[in-house]
Amino acid sequence: MAGKKGAGAIDAVQFPTLATLTPPRVASTIGWMVVVSIVTIVIFALAVPWVQTASGSGRVIALDPLDRQQNITAIVDGRVDRWYVTDGDQVKAGDPIVRVVDIDPRFVERLRAERAQVEAETQAAQQAANVAQRDVERTGTLFREGLASRRDWELAQIKVADYQAKVAQGQGQLNRIDTNIQRQSNQLITAPRDGRIMRVRGDESNALIKQGAVLASFVPDKAKRVVELYMNGRDISLIRPGRAVRLEFEGWPAIQFSGWPSVARGFFDGQVMAVDNAPSSNGLYRILVEQTPGKPAWPSDPRVRLGAAARGWVLMDTVKIWFELWRLLNDFPLQYTPPLAEAPTTDAASSAPPASAK
Repeated sequence: MAGKKGAGAIDAVQFPTLATLTPPRVASTIGWMVVVSIVTIVIFALAVPWVQTASGSGRVIALDPLDRQQNITAIVDGRVDRWYVTDGDQVKAGDPIVRVVDIDPRFVERLRAERAQVEAETQAAQQAANVAQRDVERTGTLFREGLASRRDWELAQIKVADYQAKVAQGQGQLNRIDTNIQRQSNQLITAPRDGRIMRVRGDESNALIKQGAVLASFVPDKAKRVVELYMNGRDISLIRPGRAVRLEFEGWPAIQFSGWPSVARGFFDGQVMAVDNAPSSNGLYRILVEQTPGKPAWPSDPRVRLGAAARGWVLMDTVKIWFELWRLLNDFPLQYTPPLAEAPTTDAASSAPPASAK
């Protein structure tokens, strides 16, 4: 009886053809490499951490509304008499931008003449009211002595009220005229602060313009910049102020490794400053991102201008790679660990089952 065969030996009687085949060394090597790769990938997925991120896109804006793009508008009706700037000019606070003149060159002169007339009428009404008031006092004295009727006293009081109404009406007309004169005096429109003229929107110099018409666009200098990002509604409930954000600005080359932010290059640090409670018109929720104190500063203007496009990744919890793959395959939301202030108490935690994902 033949001895026992080795564990990996092939029975030549039952498999004669297979016994004559010799696997190539290359095939054996590739097979072992595949096995080692599978084992390595499994260990890698089970052991290596992965930082979950919520991504969004947006642009750079100014935090202060006064630092954002503004429109220079006409204060009065009229026509443009002279432009002092052109597109792209740098201006200081108080520098002239445009002069608007009224269609009627003697309009201010007529307003002043009308004011003088109304002022004279008001003064006359005031003097008449003073005289009528003395007449009321005299008639009242005579009425108490029985020398005048009550009707005469009441008529004198009515006359004083009429004169006082005329005085009040005259004061109202004076205020209106003064307002019109002040508006006409502001025909020279100046820059509200230091900045740059983006675009002059003036038409022909003899074209009529109305009060409030846009004449030019103006952007202030030295604005505090933030980035507004629009996030998906599924992720917005997990984002809180203070969360770290990695930003990629338009025109700056970057290499992104979503799960390992420390390996990524060309990105800048930020942190969530505010989160909107309601969606925007595009159906997404807006968050504001500011620079992180102590981290490298964002590129300055003009390298990254206001309105430049930006992409951001909000850094969330750290999980294992296998968990992230499982989450993506099932289309689950991000892992969420509540802050310490929101953590349940000991009694509540003991009675509630643990939650691994939201």
